[in-house]
Amino acid sequence: MATVQVRYIVNDVDESIAFYCQQLGFSEVMHPAPGFAMLQRGDLRLVLSAPGQPVGGGSPMADGTQQTPGGWNRFAVEVPDISAAVARLQAAGAKFRSNGVIQGVGGNQALVEDPSGNLVELFQPLRPEARLG
Repeated sequence: MATVQVRYIVNDVDESIAFYCQQLGFSEVMHPAPGFAMLQRGDLRLVLSAPGQPVGGGSPMADGTQQTPGGWNRFAVEVPDISAAVARLQAAGAKFRSNGVIQGVGGNQALVEDPSGNLVELFQPLRPEARLG
């Protein structure tokens, strides 16, 4: 059962399901409508919503503002070998905002975009206390 839920606004729910499940190890929990899906990876539930839906997480705000994907907020996915993960995703055509691997104090990271431009941080801890699980 998930203990954390993150919602991402995505342009194409089906394309995003494929990205997260095939590239980042998520599993599909439900996909009851074209504009909505729920995925899971360990304790993280990722809810995908298409913008402009008449109801739900992707619907416009009361003032008419449309929700859009992107930004710099992100969640992290721990990987055992960040260089290998980056190479695999680059071979699959994924777009990165970071120029390769960013060296950190607690771990190394790379910032990959999902198909809608939402960020996911790939994280390889360098210290035991930095591990995510």
